[in-house]
Amino acid sequence: MDTLSIKLKIADRDYPLKVAYEEEEHIRKTARILNEKIKEYRDNFGIEDKQDLLAMVAFEILVDKLNLDSERQVLFSNLNKQVQSIESKIAEFI
Repeated sequence: MDTLSIKLKIADRDYPLKVAYEEEEHIRKTARILNEKIKEYRDNFGIEDKQDLLAMVAFEILVDKLNLDSERQVLFSNLNKQVQSIESKIAEFI
């Protein structure tokens, strides 16, 4: 796996990273989104402390992730039920 050295600026701090070439775009997009979220919190709530901003963004992202995990679990459960139903219908014809 070939790596690329990049530097990301997050909350006005530079972070040097080594990333796989194929992950570079995804990593940079993630940093852009993170900085946009930080700006949103600063603009909407008047928060200036970088640690507070990062903590609030991390909290929001984790809540979103947990919600998506829960939704995914429900979808997989429903999909599994549908597959079992299809399998039982197929078994009736065999």
